[in-house]
Amino acid sequence: MAILTAMPIVDAHAHIFTRAMPLVDEPRHSPTYDFTLQDYVDTLDNHGVRYGVIAAASPWGDYNDYTIASVRNHPRLRGTVIVKPEVESYILRRMKDDGIVGVRLPFIGLARIPDLRSFEYRRLLRRIADLDWHVHLHVEGRLLPEIFPLLEASGVRIVIDHLGRPEPGEGVGGPGFGAMVASVERGRTWVKVSGKYRIGAGATEVLDGLMARVGPDRLVWGSDCPFVGKEDAVTYQQTIDWVHDALPDDAARRKVFSINALALYGFEA
Repeated sequence: MAILTAMPIVDAHAHIFTRAMPLVDEPRHSPTYDFTLQDYVDTLDNHGVRYGVIAAASPWGDYNDYTIASVRNHPRLRGTVIVKPEVESYILRRMKDDGIVGVRLPFIGLARIPDLRSFEYRRLLRRIADLDWHVHLHVEGRLLPEIFPLLEASGVRIVIDHLGRPEPGEGVGGPGFGAMVASVERGRTWVKVSGKYRIGAGATEVLDGLMARVGPDRLVWGSDCPFVGKEDAVTYQQTIDWVHDALPDDAARRKVFSINALALYGFEA
């Protein structure tokens, strides 16, 4: 069991929710239990993790109320939100004051990706860039070559979920991996080392490939707890142990578990 106590660890990806929160029509997941702010903070404390980032989740659409209330005035937490493209800049600025640091684009599983060339999305992306937020991108890896040029042209910072969600069996051989590496090399993109249990055996191959091609400087660890749909198959400690064991040395571990995310999310060291 990996124990990391010499650094302020950041969990860059987790979800909190209650059964009282309204689900969207036909959600990808429909949790029948609560995983509250206190549950998450207790989880962090029990594993020696100082900071956490609450990722907006598609089952609740743009119902961001619980996330915003949880991160507001909570120095250990930051959050991302899901918003409609027409959201006003005033609302986004208020969210920033409350501890929100980015907008999640939950495009995974959609029959058609929204048109990022439309005025509505170009306006949203400009507002995100003006706030110095990031776009938190959740989409199948095969679509990354199409999406990256549009996001990069807008000037936003990009954070990619779950190692770029490679297609089964593709690993580092797919076009998504190559596009992800190229975007990281251009300097405004980070990758979350998270979601191994969703990706499968290829996750370690992708992590090794990223380390070989771009190194650890743009990688951040995330637990993805409470592992919706796989709650009985994954533990929080396993997500730490996998990354700890896959990284080559303590210098890389300090960057991925701590240094990179402290800077990206604005936490105090």
